Amino acid sequence: MITYAFYRSLAVFLFLLPVGLAYPLFHKEALKKARLFQLGQQFKEGILILAANLSAGYSIENALENSTRELDMLYGPEGMINREFAGMVKQIRLNRPVELVFFEFADRSGLEDVQNFAQVFKAAKRSGGDLVSIIDHTAGVIRDKVQVREEIANMTASKKLEQKVMNMIPFGLIIYIDSASPGFFGMMYGTAAGRVLMTICLGVYGLAFWLSKRILSIPI
Repeated sequence: MITYAFYRSLAVFLFLLPVGLAYPLFHKEALKKARLFQLGQQFKEGILILAANLSAGYSIENALENSTRELDMLYGPEGMINREFAGMVKQIRLNRPVELVFFEFADRSGLEDVQNFAQVFKAAKRSGGDLVSIIDHTAGVIRDKVQVREEIANMTASKKLEQKVMNMIPFGLIIYIDSASPGFFGMMYGTAAGRVLMTICLGVYGLAFWLSKRILSIPI
């Protein structure tokens, strides 16, 4: 589409073809962020269930195992958080320290919330404090943070859709005008000055595309 809209050249198409083939590599970071966002939401539910089980009198080991069963009903056995919790239960059964298991989960996931929870859990267990109340408070903080993140995602969802539509408008306009008035853009594709101008337009379009994504990317 970029080649058709800005150059109409087979040579340029072949030159840009490797960029198109490498698109999955560029898109990998966006997919990673989406999966982390989903895992963060699931972790919020898992940690709230874990806190509820601890408040009911379960030990941390039994609470984690019972939480896994409850999460199976929410997300199914193949849910991301379900697999993580089930793996932690197996590790604990092998007599591995619970705090070490949580730290390993934090390293695998890369989630700041999991890292914070693991640190709080380790400090609470070593200090001999009220583990149940500390975990319950930590779970509440994580819940509030994730809820804010969800609200921001919901508020910007319509703007992100508008961004995707606006990104396609230049292509639609060029195709429409070219179909209604054949040869209208002939000077832009047939002369050196036209190609330079279209390259500048492509640069401006790329800058606008990048800025729109930056504006809608709100870190928490």
